[in-house]
Amino acid sequence: MPSRLESVAPAERRAMAIRIGLGQLQSLSREDAAFARQLGLTTIQLNTPALPGEDGLWHEADLRRLRDDIAAEGLTLEALENVPIGFYDKVMLGQPGWEDQLERYRATIRNVGAAGIGLLGHHFMPTFVWRTSLETLGRGGALVSSFDADLVRYGNRVDYPQAPPTEQVTLEEMRVNYGRFLDATLSVAEAAGVRLALHPDDPPVPAIGGVARLFDSPEALGWAMERSNGSPAWGMDLCLGTVSEMVGGPDAVSRAIDLLGPAGKIFYVHFRQVMGTVPRFQEAFLGEGSYAPAQVLRHLIEVGFDGFLLDDHVPHMTGDTPYGHRARAHAIGYMQGLLEALATGGAR
Repeated sequence: MPSRLESVAPAERRAMAIRIGLGQLQSLSREDAAFARQLGLTTIQLNTPALPGEDGLWHEADLRRLRDDIAAEGLTLEALENVPIGFYDKVMLGQPGWEDQLERYRATIRNVGAAGIGLLGHHFMPTFVWRTSLETLGRGGALVSSFDADLVRYGNRVDYPQAPPTEQVTLEEMRVNYGRFLDATLSVAEAAGVRLALHPDDPPVPAIGGVARLFDSPEALGWAMERSNGSPAWGMDLCLGTVSEMVGGPDAVSRAIDLLGPAGKIFYVHFRQVMGTVPRFQEAFLGEGSYAPAQVLRHLIEVGFDGFLLDDHVPHMTGDTPYGHRARAHAIGYMQGLLEALATGGAR
């Protein structure tokens, strides 16, 4: 008699393999671990984890301790997302000193692999994530972040304390810089057993602060895939929020999935929504944005995706914590319901 797994269709089998993670934390406290377990999660992703890195790299012993501490809570550290900007800002901008930073980045990749962590996310945004407000009113008075290109000034940049670079960097220069980054890191990542997941530029506008935004369209993501020369170590952190901010909205999401999914280049997914597209948009609860979450998740399954989903940015709900426990529980429950329906042949 065939097992339950053997008896279901391939697409439903992939839906069963997809899991939801708890992410966007720098460290995992006991309370965070309990929150994950209470939601039925086992996958953990840490974003720019709080690790020693004064010498511009992460060390194997610290990474192992991080992994083991999470394992002791009955959870699995599947991915790290982002090293500190100072580890590779010169690499992104092509400034003097990029060679030394790249060598240290290569050492970090080796140490991540040696610590048994198989996925390291990165972005290539030297002018960072930008929002022009963190207090736009969303559904029911929830506070959401928003972006309006007409309001972009250095003084309105709210996500990070440091000032953005002021020099001019062209699109072609950014392509050269990213190509140099790939040439230096992909072979090291392959040898270390580490996959490098690229986050698209948020917001996906042509330039901010004089620096060109490199990954602002599905076609630009396709360029990055081609530039990786088929390396199994390169793929995407497919941020649905960022991609749906691109011109075309839902169509951009579909194009990106069709481009990257069949090649196995979607390593994990930020499952969030926005209303509107560049040059202005605001974040939203799942189910009220520009794309249909059930259709997008089914599309991901159909092209072979079987990685993990993260809730990413969430609205700030009444009475919530700074981390957003209420809003994250809502988003995670929403995704769990979709997965259950798709894994059993529903949500058509």
